Amino acid sequence: MKEKKSRLVDASKALFKGKEVRRIIYNNEWWFSVVDICDVLTGSPDPGAYWRKLKQRLLEDEGSQIVTNCHGLKLEASDGKYYTTDCADVEGIFRIIQSIPSPKAEPFKRWLAKVGFERLQEMENPELGAKRTRMFYKLKGYPEDWIEKRMRGIAIREELTDEWQKRGADEKKDYEMLTAI
Repeated sequence: MKEKKSRLVDASKALFKGKEVRRIIYNNEWWFSVVDICDVLTGSPDPGAYWRKLKQRLLEDEGSQIVTNCHGLKLEASDGKYYTTDCADVEGIFRIIQSIPSPKAEPFKRWLAKVGFERLQEMENPELGAKRTRMFYKLKGYPEDWIEKRMRGIAIREELTDEWQKRGADEKKDYEMLTAI
């Protein structure tokens, strides 16, 4: 699938029963990696192949629009590089989950609902998001001083880009030029 040109805001990873599920905010809503969902629900040794077969079945056998509503978005892979990955919004993920025969589907639906609720709370109280980020870094094993520097760096970068925006920077190339300087 071709990557759509739109506003990609934030990429992160969520944990479901110890497994990472990559996600990104695209057009102001969360989109999740379909391959990661397949991995969590099936435990397949090759979740990418599982998704390709499921996608084929959904398109050919059922004429499903689920696949059409997936977008290729760039997400970070385990090697640290960014690759185009099939992603679906929460509605699409729920529909895909219904197509996967797995006893893990119901707990995963509850988990998605919980993640959505947590993000709504963070919108009302942004400090909760910062606490979640710190906890995630701790779970990943980063040292406390690294976490502190990272959080400070994020805050400073936000202040800097806000100031640039106030002064008229509005396109990606403006930010690229200012960052290079």
